[in-house]
Amino acid sequence: MVLAAARGLGLAVVSLPLAVLCFTLTAVSIALIPIGVGIVTTPYVLTGVRAFADWRRSLAARWCGVRIPSAYRPVPKGANPWARTFGMLRDPATWRDLRWLPVDMTAGFLTALVPAVLLVYAVEGFVLAAGLWRVYADADDGYWYAFVPVSDQASAFGAAALGAVFLVLGHFYTPSLLHAHFGLTRAVLTAGQDELAERVRVLTETRRDAVDTSAAELRRIERDLHDGAQARLVAMGMDLGTIETLLEKDPQQAKQLLAHARQSSADALAELRDLVRGIHPPVLAERGLGDAVRALALRLPVATEVEVDLGGGRADAPVESAAYFAVSEVLTNAAKHSGGDRIWVDLHHDDGRLRLSVTDNGRGGAVIGAGSGLAGVERRLGTFDGVLAVSSPAGGPTMVTMEIPCALS
Repeated sequence: MVLAAARGLGLAVVSLPLAVLCFTLTAVSIALIPIGVGIVTTPYVLTGVRAFADWRRSLAARWCGVRIPSAYRPVPKGANPWARTFGMLRDPATWRDLRWLPVDMTAGFLTALVPAVLLVYAVEGFVLAAGLWRVYADADDGYWYAFVPVSDQASAFGAAALGAVFLVLGHFYTPSLLHAHFGLTRAVLTAGQDELAERVRVLTETRRDAVDTSAAELRRIERDLHDGAQARLVAMGMDLGTIETLLEKDPQQAKQLLAHARQSSADALAELRDLVRGIHPPVLAERGLGDAVRALALRLPVATEVEVDLGGGRADAPVESAAYFAVSEVLTNAAKHSGGDRIWVDLHHDDGRLRLSVTDNGRGGAVIGAGSGLAGVERRLGTFDGVLAVSSPAGGPTMVTMEIPCALS
């Protein structure tokens, strides 16, 4: 009881000014967006609001076992202020936080304070019986403890008996009252049915994109096999049949066809290797994402620096594959279209997210649009709840940042 009351009192005293401060700063910052100041300040203010809300989620879990999920959409660290501001404002979780702040200032403050008030009021009944009643004895209208008028020692003992009742009630119900406070927090911060429906819609869409992409990939593999390696192997078989008939009649012609068959087999093997590399590169399977990206960089016609900090861990194979082909697409675009002479690639894992950024010193102007390679990258990342941000002002440089939520093993 005492612990719950102390926690509630501390929570009420600390959270009220913080909630008022967060709400005020957010309102002012959003109001300043039209003049440009809010574009810079809003991401920092909303990050503070999220930290405050996450702190309350942590207290709810530790003190009362109330689990409140934190479901913010990730915002790439390398995104420009404009992308960060509107990326955070488009997140439904941001508006849940902002709706929660006024509730926390009012009903949340009262529900956190009730356990402490109940304990203090119970103690007051015993203090009245111990002699405090004399301070109020000469008052014109007397002193009421709940529904007991306290005017002498006998009535003070009545107040003490009522205080004992409050103490017993507090012993049994004070933890529940604190739990009710965090239940109110959970009710406001948890996603509603509309947001869950939107989430289902997004997942359905990304699943459909993944299925379409897989079907297209299968058709590409079938076409490449039919038009490439399969055709060469069929021609090589025909050459070997001809060689059998020419071995005794025209050995010289047989030697020429044999050399041609050997070249066809080498070409077919090379095409099969390229096909396998396009499905899942062996270096990715054997040595991981970092070395696979370094191998990509070595094949580019543009000088490329790669920095990898994955802590020696590896993501799940599907995540690695998606990240690899996303980086491959971005690097290919940069080498072909940017006009720059240097590319920098950074891969690291932090806060449960795999972050990949590709920067070039080219002419800029890259956008995510229908039919562009970046749109395909965005769909590929969306399958894993990943995000893509592009900063590419005219004249450059261009920075493409990708994030995928994942854990390393």
